[in-house]
Amino acid sequence: MADAKVIPFDDDRSRGGPGRTARGRAAGGGRRTGGDGGRTGQEEDRGGAQPPLAAVPGADSQAGPGSAPGTRREDRADRGDWDRRIAEGLAFLRRRITGEYEVDEFGYDADLTEHVLLSALRPVYEKYFRVEVLGIENIPSEGGALVVANHSGTLPLDALMLQVAVHDHHPAERALRLLAADLVFMLPVVNELARKAGHTLACTEDAQRLLERGEIVGVMPEGFKGLGKPFSERYKLQRFGRGGFVSTALRAGVPIVPCSIVGAEEIYPMVGDFRTLARLLGIPYFPITPTFPWLGPLGMVPLPTKWTIQFGEPVPMDDYPPEAVDDPMLMFNLTDQVRETIQHTLYRLLVRRRSVFF
Repeated sequence: MADAKVIPFDDDRSRGGPGRTARGRAAGGGRRTGGDGGRTGQEEDRGGAQPPLAAVPGADSQAGPGSAPGTRREDRADRGDWDRRIAEGLAFLRRRITGEYEVDEFGYDADLTEHVLLSALRPVYEKYFRVEVLGIENIPSEGGALVVANHSGTLPLDALMLQVAVHDHHPAERALRLLAADLVFMLPVVNELARKAGHTLACTEDAQRLLERGEIVGVMPEGFKGLGKPFSERYKLQRFGRGGFVSTALRAGVPIVPCSIVGAEEIYPMVGDFRTLARLLGIPYFPITPTFPWLGPLGMVPLPTKWTIQFGEPVPMDDYPPEAVDDPMLMFNLTDQVRETIQHTLYRLLVRRRSVFF
């Protein structure tokens, strides 16, 4: 599993209503030219009966349960939503203060991840990248599974968007436990956040333990080769290693779910690599894009591309005997099968999208 390295940093009802329209007409809104002594409708309005309550502006605020819906009802719904959010926030603070939350053996803090980390990523996911998710039903509702995805984008935002996609779109709100590269756990702040978010070291032992516990594990076998590939090679999958992720899934007896991500390749178009500086800094590459490092920190803002994440049909592993892991040809064939599935899906998604940004 050492080859699979990733840095995870995915009423329309009328305001009047039929009842109000009828009452409004009864109030003498139109002109009449006959009957009742020949008075016009305007004279009736000036000297006749007052309009009913429903025709008075703002009457919806006093309306009863049977009244026409209006802005006041929507305002009450908004207030109720804010009240719920405030109550959840206060409950979260109480749990943090009293220590009534759990952290598993890998450092995963589900309470912090759901209420803080994913909440911080969600606006980027929904409003900035406008991620569309397909095939989420291919991730099982219970039991373990290994999600294998392509990797790109210069910075690993695709791993974070994938994590949000699985949690927010799956009916069971399943947590995706990503396997991360060594570099992630060498960075002071990133190390702690990655552990809290459920990420763990990309090694066979940790991955197998998580899968046997029934977790959804995510891996991006391209690693830094995919993350730092030049823009000219976008959407061309790099080598998937020697099949370590296949043997791990086979030992755990869990299915492999191929995943294709479109949109991440264009967020930081990498047109060059300052390798000398990268070696001095001890990082795999130092990207040069049309905006970075020329615009300084502003150049690190990703382009607002439109993303699509598609989960393919699971590849079952429980049909193979345990000794199949010792068959290198089988491991190679299964690895190539998963890779080709992801590559062909990428091509299909690229054909159907209208543009990079829409």
